[in-house]
Amino acid sequence: MYNLPYYKEKNVEVVLDFMKQHPFAMLIGANAQQQPVATQVPVLLKEKDGQLFLQGHIMKQTDHHMAFETNSHALVVFTGPHAYVSASWYHNPQQASTWNYMTVHAKGTLRFLDDVQLQLILVELTSYFEHNPSSPSLYKELSPDYITRLSKAIIAFEIAITDIEHVFKLSQNRDQQSFENIVYKLQHGDAASNEVAAEMLKRKNQLFGS
Repeated sequence: MYNLPYYKEKNVEVVLDFMKQHPFAMLIGANAQQQPVATQVPVLLKEKDGQLFLQGHIMKQTDHHMAFETNSHALVVFTGPHAYVSASWYHNPQQASTWNYMTVHAKGTLRFLDDVQLQLILVELTSYFEHNPSSPSLYKELSPDYITRLSKAIIAFEIAITDIEHVFKLSQNRDQQSFENIVYKLQHGDAASNEVAAEMLKRKNQLFGS
């Protein structure tokens, strides 16, 4: 983790909201031979009695399923918009170019859940991501036979989060002229660049005043 103080967000709610806005995360662990395993899964961020959790499901009998059976330590990486930043955009261009990006790393302990809890998570996941109470793809609309076959192939998990770290690297270490020029260049780039520019503008007043 690139731990420099000027790339940190002071408001923890902003970090948690970032996780909710980017729920398709990378779930990473290690198997009994200490070899890395990873998969990308949609997760829900939950809070119970002051403790943060991540919930989701994975396919059974995969490398990551078997790894977490023997090693419960998990790292979940949330990533957002990112963009190349050319040093030619700086007030002083004789420096290294870089990359602006946003990421959150959540560490914790993973446990697998029973079939009843799996059904509850499937209900919540489909409802949350469909954003439509009338959708024909909601869990409640699926046939019992399909649900039975689906449930045999997947397993639900819950991760009790023990630590959250983040890097929101958005040119906070640049002078105002360079910062504003980077925003201008990114606004004229692709969709991801536009998103990075928008995130930079949210922080402009904090950095340089109104």
